[in-house]
Amino acid sequence: MAKLFGTDGIRGKAGEYPVTDRIAERLGAAIGKVLGRGNGMEVLIGRDTRQSGIDLESALTKGLLASGAGVTRLGVVPTPALAYLVRQLGADAAVMITASHNPFEDNGMKIFDSKGYKLDDRTEEEIEALLTGPSERIQPCAWGKVRDLTGGLDIYAQMAKSCVDGLSLRGMKLVLDAGNGAAYKIAPKIFRDLGADVITMASRPNGKNINEDCGATHPERAGQMVRKHGAHLGISLDGDADRVIFCDAQGKMLNGDRLMTLVALGLHARGLLKNRGMVATVMSNLGLDEVLGNHGIKVIRAGVGDRHVSEMMRVNDYHFGGENSGHLIFSDYATTGDGIMSALQVCRLIREEGKSLSELAAIMTEYPSTLLNLPVRQKPPLETLKELPMIMREADLAFGEKGRQLIRYSGTESKIRVLVEHKDAAIVNEWIEKFKKTITKELG
Repeated sequence: MAKLFGTDGIRGKAGEYPVTDRIAERLGAAIGKVLGRGNGMEVLIGRDTRQSGIDLESALTKGLLASGAGVTRLGVVPTPALAYLVRQLGADAAVMITASHNPFEDNGMKIFDSKGYKLDDRTEEEIEALLTGPSERIQPCAWGKVRDLTGGLDIYAQMAKSCVDGLSLRGMKLVLDAGNGAAYKIAPKIFRDLGADVITMASRPNGKNINEDCGATHPERAGQMVRKHGAHLGISLDGDADRVIFCDAQGKMLNGDRLMTLVALGLHARGLLKNRGMVATVMSNLGLDEVLGNHGIKVIRAGVGDRHVSEMMRVNDYHFGGENSGHLIFSDYATTGDGIMSALQVCRLIREEGKSLSELAAIMTEYPSTLLNLPVRQKPPLETLKELPMIMREADLAFGEKGRQLIRYSGTESKIRVLVEHKDAAIVNEWIEKFKKTITKELG
C-alpha cells in the first residue's frame, strides 16, 4: 500500500483514497490514540475554502470525539494562523484541512503538535500504521466535546502586526491576491490596518475557485494588476496562505531564491540573522549560496518541505529559512511557513532600506537551471532502476563544482521532478534532454 503521508501531510483527490471521510474519521481516532495516549486532549481544526473541507471536518471531528478528545473548530483560517493558535490556546494538537496550492478537486490534512510544529517522521509513521492496518470499528471510549471559536483570526492578526514593530505602510500601494483561499478575509485587513492602500483580487471564494487562475501558482495575474494600478508590489498567496510569491513594480515575478537572499541579507545587516546562517532546501539555486557566502552567511540545505526546513533550523539554531516555492519561516515569530508574515517582513525591509523590491532583488544572479516535471506510472526507488542511476553519476562527474542535478519523486503527485543547474545554459539543456529521454523510457 502506498505511503499516506507525503511531503506535507496526507493529500490527494477529495473523495478518493486516502482523502475520504472514512480515512478522516480514522485519522481523528489515530491522533487521539497516538498524541493523546488515551488521556484525552484538545485538538484544533482549521480548513481552507474548498467545498470538500466541510465533510472532511465533520468526519475528522467524529473520530477525535470518539477517542475522547475535545475539538475546537476554527472554520476557515490560514495554516500559519492555526499553527500559532495551537500554542496560544494551549491545545495539544491541530489539524489543517487543505491541499495548499493544489487545484480545487484535491484536499488533504496536515497535523501539528502542541508547539505548532508539523509531526516528525516517527510520529507520522505511528499514525499511519493505525490507518493502514486492519480496519476496525471505532469504539467510543469517552465522547469529547466540540465547540466553535470565531475569534481566532483576530488573535492571529494582532500577533502578525506586532511582529513588525509598529510598521507604517502609509503611501504604499499593494495588490493582494488571496487565491480565493484561507486568507481572503484576514490578509487585506492586516495590511489595511497598517496603512497600506490595498487592491484585492481573488478574494471571493465559492468553494470551487481556490487557486483557479490566481494566487501563488499564477503570480502573473497580480503582476498585471500591479501595472494597471501603478502599485509598488504584488503579493500572491496560496490556498492556505503558508507561502507567498511577489511581483515588483513592473509586474515581474520575484522567485523564491531571490526573496530568501534579500531577506537574509537584510536580517544580516541589522544583526538579526542568528549564527550568521540560514536553511534552504535542495531545490534552491546555487546562486543563493554564492551571494550569501560572499557575505559570510552559511547556507544549510534541507529536504523539500517547510517541515524539513523548520527541523533543520532548530538543529542548527538558525532563525530564518525557506523554500524557493515561497515558504519562508521566521522562527522568532512562527513555526511554519507564513505568507502574510513573510510579506510584512519584506514590506518592512523595503521601507527601512528605502529601495524598491526590484532594487533589493538585483543582488542575486541565478545559475541557469531547468526544472522538469514528468508524469510517472509508479514510484520505484531510483536506485533500483537500470539506466537512470548511471546517467546521474555521469552528470555529477561532468559538472564538478560548476553545476548539479537533483532528481526526486513528488511527495504529493504522481510525478518525478528533474532539476539541472550549471553556469553554462547549453549544458543544462543537454542534460535535461538526456534525463527526460531516460526517465520516459523507464518510468513514463
